[in-house]
Amino acid sequence: MSDLFSGLKDKVSGKNLKIVFPEGLDERVLAAAGRLAADGVLTPIIVGNIEQVEAKAKELNVSLDNAEIYDPASYAEFDALVASFIERRKGKATEESARKTLLDENYFGTMLVYTGKADGLVSGAAHSTADTVRPALQIIKTKEGVSKTSGVFIMAREDEKYVFADCAINISPDSNDLAEIAIESAKTAEMFDVEPRVAMLSFSTKGSAKSPETEKVAKAVEEAKKRAPQLVVDGEFQFDAAFVPSVAKKKAPGSVLQGDATVFVFPSLEAGNIGYKIAQRLGNFDAVGPILQGLNAPVNDLSRGCNEDDVYKLALITAAQALAK
Repeated sequence: MSDLFSGLKDKVSGKNLKIVFPEGLDERVLAAAGRLAADGVLTPIIVGNIEQVEAKAKELNVSLDNAEIYDPASYAEFDALVASFIERRKGKATEESARKTLLDENYFGTMLVYTGKADGLVSGAAHSTADTVRPALQIIKTKEGVSKTSGVFIMAREDEKYVFADCAINISPDSNDLAEIAIESAKTAEMFDVEPRVAMLSFSTKGSAKSPETEKVAKAVEEAKKRAPQLVVDGEFQFDAAFVPSVAKKKAPGSVLQGDATVFVFPSLEAGNIGYKIAQRLGNFDAVGPILQGLNAPVNDLSRGCNEDDVYKLALITAAQALAK
């Protein structure tokens, strides 16, 4: 396991954290949950029919001695969850519809987080991103002062670590969105022991080109500085001006960033998604994520092509987010 995850494991172990895994019959999820429980890192809460989950675990030779299994259909406090869900949805759910909704494992698991029965949730091995994120947005919702959730990747290669945002959620963020993403991404960076030095990216450096797209980023820089005066943030930057000291010296000699940015905020989802995949495939960086940020409690989304190790690592990240909260 890389230094990044060894550090996270040490950080969250022994803190009595509980993470929900709604996909209790998925082999990758069960195997990872069993490892987390056996390692004493956290307590997995596995959602599913208890007999079926236990049978599947036995088939896989996975011990669930230190895990908890909850079946929505027989959960002792289901009525209380229904009442809490109806209150949270503020007239958008009847008792009948709430009961039906909470039989869905993602909604059920999200309610466990919302009511404090768990500290975070990891899903997506067998569900779409929408299936994972929608309950979180409806129930857990974004933190005060944050209007939208966003998705970041930790880009790791040997002893290098960077944060790329937003690479997963917001298609065309405006200036306020970008400022918010910058501030939340800086907080995520600190969680991974990365000193946040935030570069707001564009195809222009400090006015070298003028267009509505570049002006959007420049405005986002000013907004981020206004909201978080202590934050080291600047832009707009082309990537080389944010990353290469010699280029920064020529293109932005007066900037607080001199080729030493650690957090890179892309101007659109297409740019962020393309950028992280180029770094991953051509630069041989590990791309860890997407990590969802801005929520009141951590919920994270796996790729449906994930493996057991991906589930294990995302659970560590989710636990670390819960600890930071």
